[in-house]
Amino acid sequence: MSRIALITGATSGIGKATAEAFAASGINLILCGRRQERLDELAGVLASKVEVTTLLFDVRDKGSVLAMIGSLSDQWKNIDILINNAGNAHGMGSLDEGDTDDWDAMIDGNVKGLLYVSKAIIPLMLEQGKGHIVNISSIAGKQTYVNGAVYCASKAAVEVLSEGMRLELTQHGIKVTNVAPGAVETEFSLVRFKGDESRAEKVYEGFEPLQAADIADAILYAVNAPARVTIADLTILAGAQSAATTIHRK
Repeated sequence: MSRIALITGATSGIGKATAEAFAASGINLILCGRRQERLDELAGVLASKVEVTTLLFDVRDKGSVLAMIGSLSDQWKNIDILINNAGNAHGMGSLDEGDTDDWDAMIDGNVKGLLYVSKAIIPLMLEQGKGHIVNISSIAGKQTYVNGAVYCASKAAVEVLSEGMRLELTQHGIKVTNVAPGAVETEFSLVRFKGDESRAEKVYEGFEPLQAADIADAILYAVNAPARVTIADLTILAGAQSAATTIHRK
């Protein structure tokens, strides 16, 4: 029987690329996101390869997360893989001048949202006695940078939660993988700079950034590794990148 993967933030970037990679490998999909039109469009494309269903929710809304995942049929509740991908970055500012609404958005999405989804899925995996959770962290969770302390803190929390999940769940046959991407060219910078395309484009000037498909390839490798192998923590940098904010531009 084909495996089932639930992917949050599936409508763009790493989430979408992972859905495409999984579909190409015959993994059935539960696509989750906040934009029904995009969910439907992606599901329509991938349905020719695998079985697909969609769930519309914002990971920050605990009630919606629990209700929508709880509404899955028994067949779809046999989730083998959880990709905790949904997250966000909002603004770049010092702690004394930072926008507290931006802080709330990052902590609610990157930390609490991951927890809400995991809270809904882990009991299903425990019941099955198997599963694989992949949490998408960031190089920012390992290296703090100026004017990004809150975002970095939220991703550092993902790193800690990945370790905590692994300590709690390995004994139950559930693998946990933490993936920390470096500079990936997605909607990330456009969201961070609130639609300012000129600022977003400058982030990727002078070097070749990672593509979402590069991260999806690594995730696919991790979930396809033999039972004897757990890819615990994977940091992926662009070729020209040597640290969170150290990028060698031409």
